[in-house]
Amino acid sequence: MINGFLLGVIVTASLVASAYFFKFWRQTRDLLFLGFASSFFIEGVNRTCFLFVDNPESGSVWLYSVRLVSYLLILLAIAHKNRA
Repeated sequence: MINGFLLGVIVTASLVASAYFFKFWRQTRDLLFLGFASSFFIEGVNRTCFLFVDNPESGSVWLYSVRLVSYLLILLAIAHKNRA
């Protein structure tokens, strides 16, 4: 039961961070903020999926590949920002 509560806290924090970065992207149109907003949104959805998996500690490839995509978005956004 506590695991579900803590996952809910992580999901909420991820979605709030996503909204925060999306707000800054709308003001500046900087792709760095859009990359972070997208990454945190994907993380929030991914953690929500953890609630519906029987054993999230089993190391499912699909759950962790989504996390990899999320981190790659951040790396690409940082690389794009530094290239300019």
